[in-house]
Amino acid sequence: MTTYNHLIITIRNASSAFVFFYILAFSLCVSSRPATFLQDFRVTWSDTHIRQIDGGRAIQLILDRNSGCGFASKSKYLFGRVSMKIKLIPGDSAGTVTAFYMNSDTDAVRDELDFEFLGNRTGQPYTVQTNIYVHGKGDREQRVNLWFDPAADFHTYSIFWNHNQIRFYIDDVPIRVYKNNEARGIPYPKLQPMGVYSTLWEADDWATRGGLEKIDWSKSPFYAYYRDFDIEGCPVPGPANCVSNPANWWEGANYKALSAIEARRYRWVRVNHMIYDYCTDKTRYPVTPPECVAGI
Repeated sequence: MTTYNHLIITIRNASSAFVFFYILAFSLCVSSRPATFLQDFRVTWSDTHIRQIDGGRAIQLILDRNSGCGFASKSKYLFGRVSMKIKLIPGDSAGTVTAFYMNSDTDAVRDELDFEFLGNRTGQPYTVQTNIYVHGKGDREQRVNLWFDPAADFHTYSIFWNHNQIRFYIDDVPIRVYKNNEARGIPYPKLQPMGVYSTLWEADDWATRGGLEKIDWSKSPFYAYYRDFDIEGCPVPGPANCVSNPANWWEGANYKALSAIEARRYRWVRVNHMIYDYCTDKTRYPVTPPECVAGI
């Protein structure tokens, strides 16, 4: 569903009391909250394991011994925000990964922004891992234990991306910020459009406690639920001036840095719920990565 900037042309007819309005649509960006899943997305993997619910306004992802599943947006985007409401696998979800991410799909030089929800044993907190690939280089993992039960209800997970920074949000709480430090020689993803993807799959060789907790197939099938798909950004291919248009809301002054309230929430997450940060992992990185020194 595309949002347009509207130019309203009023035509007055001297012989009539009627006023006619014509709308000339000039599309600069995409704002999508599709009526149905298939409007903006397609199944990429195992269509028998993705079920449409509520007339296609929500979906159920299924993981069992036979297969996991995945889907992707029909278009790619440069800058903006993508959000989904997700309800994760309840109970014993160890060894499962539910992923929501953006990917340029360009192999060795890919850009990618990842949410990966790592299942756990019953009663233990869910861990969300974020990762950022820029020009083919990743290994920028951070992990946060969620402060709520993400399987009890839907929560909103968002990736925000503009020329200044990338932000990961959970219910409007920023859990990660990656700043544009190109002026210091640090790469930043700004040239490659990215599609929106999601998968549900088995990864018990690494997902839960480094692979110590294996998936319990007696608990399968495992279900995750999605609704309220929302994409706001510049479609590629699309209007050439969209990406550089300063009128795009995500490039506004309020989005160049976190607000005071967001900054407090961000500190709260990092102090109370972060359990791993690659920036402080001296075993992997005896020399601190440059973006960490620059201040991510």
